[in-house]
Amino acid sequence: MYINKVRFPVTPGKMTLKINNQNKTLTLINEGEVNLVKTPGLTDITIDELLLPSFQKYPFANYRRNEFLGATYYLGKLEAWKMKKKPVQFKMVRSTPDDRKILWDTDYDVTIEDYEIIEDAERYGMDVAVKLSMKEYRYWGAKKLVPKKKSKNSTKKKTAAKKKKTRKSKEPAKAYTVKKGDTLMKIAKKQLDDASLWKSIYLLNKKAIEAEAKKRGRKSSSNGHWIYPGTKLKLPVIRTFSMYEEKQLTGG
Repeated sequence: MYINKVRFPVTPGKMTLKINNQNKTLTLINEGEVNLVKTPGLTDITIDELLLPSFQKYPFANYRRNEFLGATYYLGKLEAWKMKKKPVQFKMVRSTPDDRKILWDTDYDVTIEDYEIIEDAERYGMDVAVKLSMKEYRYWGAKKLVPKKKSKNSTKKKTAAKKKKTRKSKEPAKAYTVKKGDTLMKIAKKQLDDASLWKSIYLLNKKAIEAEAKKRGRKSSSNGHWIYPGTKLKLPVIRTFSMYEEKQLTGG
C-alpha cells in the first residue's frame, strides 16, 4: 500500500471501495416513475484497520529500503497530507504469495477525508491502528468564454468569396518520455485519452520497462507499476473510424 509513494509497512487485509450513484427517480404526471441515469459519483475508499508498528519490526512487515520507521512517522504523513488540502495518489497492489503475479492494482488520486487513531493494548500492544477514509479526486477546471466582437467589415466579408483553408488535425503522439510522478494509467489518460490503455503501453514497452526496473535494483517492474523518469515509451496507435467505415464494419 502506497500513499504519495510512501510505502506503509503492513498491507491492510480489508479495503472497501464504494462506487457512489447519482441516478435520480422522477415521478411523471401520470404518477409513473422513470430512472434518470447519470455518471457514477466519486468512489469512497475505506480501510478499517491499518496497523502501524511503533517499536518492533515484525517479520510480516515490509519496509522500503528495509528501514524501520515507527508509527509516529506515518501518522505525521497522514496529518501533513490532510493539512495541505491537496489530492494524493493512493495505490494498493495485491499479488500472489510468491509475488510473481499481480492480481489487481487499485490506483486513485484521493483526498484524505478523516482517520481515527486506535490504541488498544489488548489487541495491538504498544502498536496503533488507523481507520482511514478517502474519497476519489477528479481534476477539473473552469473555462472562460470570451465572445467574439463583430467586425465592421463583416457584411463585406459575407459577399466576398473566399477559399476555406482546412487545418490538419493534430496527429496523436507516437512516443513519450517518462517524467517524475508518472504512472502508466496517467500516461494513457493524458496521451491517449483512455486510462484503460495502460496495459497496451506496458506490453508494447515491456522489454524497456523491465530492463530499467532491473537496472534500478528490482526483480521486475510488477507489470508496469515501477517506471522511472527518462524511460522512452512507444505509444500504441489508436485508429478511429469514420461513420461510413463503422457502417461497413458493423453491417449497418
